[in-house]
Amino acid sequence: MGLLVGDLPDFPWDTLAAQAARARAHPEGLVDLSVGTPVDPTPPRLTAALAAAADAPGYPATHGTAELRAAVARWFDRRRGVPDVEPEAVLPTVGSKELVALLPSLLGLGPGDVVVHPRVAYPTYDVGARLAGARPVPADEVADWPDGTRLVWLNSPSNPTGTVLGVEALAAVVTAARERGAVVASDECYAMLPWTAPWSSSGVPSILDPRVAGGSHDGLLALYSLSKQSNLAGYRAAFVAGDPALVGGLLQARKHIGMMVPGPVQQVMLEALDDDEHVAVQRERYARRRAALVGAFRQAGYRVEPSPAGLYLWVRADGQDGWATVADLAAQGILVAPGSFYGAAGAQHVRAALTATDEAVARAVARLSGA
Repeated sequence: MGLLVGDLPDFPWDTLAAQAARARAHPEGLVDLSVGTPVDPTPPRLTAALAAAADAPGYPATHGTAELRAAVARWFDRRRGVPDVEPEAVLPTVGSKELVALLPSLLGLGPGDVVVHPRVAYPTYDVGARLAGARPVPADEVADWPDGTRLVWLNSPSNPTGTVLGVEALAAVVTAARERGAVVASDECYAMLPWTAPWSSSGVPSILDPRVAGGSHDGLLALYSLSKQSNLAGYRAAFVAGDPALVGGLLQARKHIGMMVPGPVQQVMLEALDDDEHVAVQRERYARRRAALVGAFRQAGYRVEPSPAGLYLWVRADGQDGWATVADLAAQGILVAPGSFYGAAGAQHVRAALTATDEAVARAVARLSGA
């Protein structure tokens, strides 16, 4: 039996209210680095596509338009080095978080089944397993997967650490999962934000990469969101692709429960996937903010862990619990998220998002530099 609503854990960010109030009281105002929500304008090409598709009186296709699915396949080939995605094995989703939360249930998992996720990880992997009545297990090594493992979550680049899994590491997970009959679901929504070599030149590998998948997408699902690369978080624009049989099963279930991406949003997704220029522009914005914040945190005496890709800095003060660091920064009007939101293994860290305006980042840098 799955969780009852009353059994759900508290939403982590609700527990930040007191520190948010403290940061908001700063004489020069709040700089909110606690949530990775885009703040820059949605590109005009995409808002124009939304307006052009606004006359949409009928129900959209749950499977997405053929044109959108073809655009996803082209994008995988052009940007991810995956030339063999079948358009029929593509499915648009209402953002990626809903599928992260629902995938164990949609796959039919329940009591006795195990869902493995990284030790430091986005909390919805854990919640999704609990909603299905399955058991979530944090584990970074194949050797630590328990009996009954049916679903393995990967997140590369990682939220919150920025860690990237290379081809060999991904392939080892695929091999082990196939031996156990488990599905591998790879959350890849930060893949267009690499910062350091080799990923900045070679690209972040996908679970569907031929070097990883071995010529078959059996048992594999790749999730991607346009929220970060295209400033479309408010559009809830994402997709899943991979194993045709798995995607087909998800499609049938979603038809029954009415999980459809609105037609105008599908048109925006098509435009976004075929345009690389706006993605490069946004990446440069984040690169500037990242460089400024890394320097300021280090100048203030914090340790900034290596984060080769992604949208966050993984920061700690030596010898201090993450919540104490949250409080220290809130006193300077800077709000970050405690690492404990991402599991017990993150308790000494805090996560700082790059999603603040240039002006807000400059205020944070000035405060940290004077700390």
